[in-house]
Amino acid sequence: MHRSAIANFPRQFLRQYPSIQAPFVNRVAKPCDVFINHRGIDTKRTVVTLLYDHLFRRNLHPFLDNKNMKPGDKLFDNINSAIRKCKVGVTVFSPRYCESYFCLHELALIMESKKKVIPIFCDIKPSELRVLNDGKCPTEDIRRFRWALEEAKYTVGLTFDSMKGNWSEVVTSASDIIIETLVEIESEKQMQRHKSTPILRA
Repeated sequence: MHRSAIANFPRQFLRQYPSIQAPFVNRVAKPCDVFINHRGIDTKRTVVTLLYDHLFRRNLHPFLDNKNMKPGDKLFDNINSAIRKCKVGVTVFSPRYCESYFCLHELALIMESKKKVIPIFCDIKPSELRVLNDGKCPTEDIRRFRWALEEAKYTVGLTFDSMKGNWSEVVTSASDIIIETLVEIESEKQMQRHKSTPILRA
């Protein structure tokens, strides 16, 4: 899709996301379009927050734990629900990503839910990603995590070197790809609805 087409994001799709007057309340209440899966210690203060804010300014509803959750929320309940309801999953892989049970759990659920996934390999190559079994994690979880990681590693994504790259460029590129993907998903849904609509003959 040309950049001009992305810029002219279909109006009827954007009408679903009017300007928000009470940011915190609405960010919590509305179903998310995009779930951002990441390792906070590596990327939350850089590419992840920049991407969240960029998508939010474009009237989308991204999900980021520290932005969409409030004290008292059940961690797994809210995250699992957001993943199941989202349209696109963005996974930001980083050097310490695979050390986190939460990151791998989210990734596995995204893959199991058959969501569109957009990987961003930040300061790490796909070949360097692997699940290590330290004996503390159930065997079934290890199996799920390894399967999900292999699926993600062989999905075309973006690569970024924080020592050489430009944060603004990678965030803009990721946002354009996310919007293009959302448009495609919405178009597919409209086609399916059209096919399922019975034709009334006179």
